[in-house]
Amino acid sequence: MNKVILMGRLTRDPEVRYSAGENSTAVARYTLAVDRRFRRDGSDQTADFIGCVAFGRSAEFAEKYLHQGTKICVTGRIQTGSYTNREGQKVYTTDVVVEDQEFAESKAASSGGGGGMAYQPQQTQAAYANPEPGKASPADGFMNIPDGIDEELPFN
Repeated sequence: MNKVILMGRLTRDPEVRYSAGENSTAVARYTLAVDRRFRRDGSDQTADFIGCVAFGRSAEFAEKYLHQGTKICVTGRIQTGSYTNREGQKVYTTDVVVEDQEFAESKAASSGGGGGMAYQPQQTQAAYANPEPGKASPADGFMNIPDGIDEELPFN
């Protein structure tokens, strides 16, 4: 099975071209910066840069809606290939052929610069302001544990 799922940000706007011929097809190429879970020893690089290619309607979608910095989720398959460049050297390629792409954050979150939810102090304060132990807090849906029952808990 050849299946890839990636989440990352576009490093630049997609490059879109149309194939020649009577039934021209859109072809979009873009690179995703995908964060690594762990840093390799001695390496400062915290992301991998993965080339993606989309065809047809997916390419037209990329041209219209995807821009540098947009966080997206891509599913597809890995495709390898090779060609000989102008200097006569053989060049090997690896791309993700996009089968599906979708936004991974809201437009407001991406334009806010934080990359996540905006800080909302009233919600944060409400989550800690539940004066009655044992009652569910409306902000987070969890019950506060009363003081002094550490021995009665089944885990530590």
